Amino acid sequence: MATPHIELEDKSKIAKTVLMPGDPLRAKFIAETYLENVEQINGVRNMFGYTGTYKGKKISVMGSGMGMPSIGIYSYELFKFYDVETIIRIGSAGAYTDKLNLYDVVLSTAAWSESSYAKTMGVSSKKKLNATKSVNSALKRSAKKLGIEIHEGVIHSSDVFYRINGDEFKDIHEKHGCLCVEMESFALFANALATGKKAACLLTISDSLVTHELTSAKERQEAFTRMMEIALNAKV
Repeated sequence: MATPHIELEDKSKIAKTVLMPGDPLRAKFIAETYLENVEQINGVRNMFGYTGTYKGKKISVMGSGMGMPSIGIYSYELFKFYDVETIIRIGSAGAYTDKLNLYDVVLSTAAWSESSYAKTMGVSSKKKLNATKSVNSALKRSAKKLGIEIHEGVIHSSDVFYRINGDEFKDIHEKHGCLCVEMESFALFANALATGKKAACLLTISDSLVTHELTSAKERQEAFTRMMEIALNAKV
């Protein structure tokens, strides 16, 4: 039952809903901070995965790594071979507008990308893929119940972190309405489309391309708790 990238052989040990931060240490932090009866389910390439319970509900959390090829592999294996029904990415993002501040939470309605991931996979030639509406609705209800403000909109999934033209984000924001940038959700949404499963993305603003403010690596690992709590409490 194990795949090339996930060592778990008993798929009953993974929950139907998986929370997926990019950083495997963020997955470890979530498991140790929020979950009870925790069992580690993956350690291949140090891409840590855990299953436990949160308020009596079985939840798994696993890192995805950085970039679309990485989350593309892990999310596809979870959907296809481990019978996971829903993956909620909980990641960091850079703001494209001064209306977003550090630590603001963004719920992606769709991901726009220049990436060829979906086309190469044979899923879609579209440059914008939608999140699953029912999961987004559950996340919005959770945020409202917790009293946490969220910003909704299209996000940019980029293959490139260091662009030669650092001001290109201004055109992307204007032409495609992208609120912020990250590097994974377009592939996650493509895999959900390919497998008939569900996917969503919650992001915390870790830096701003407008104001040039930024958070530290430790803050990105441990301080983005509001989006974690929204995802943990969502009834999907």
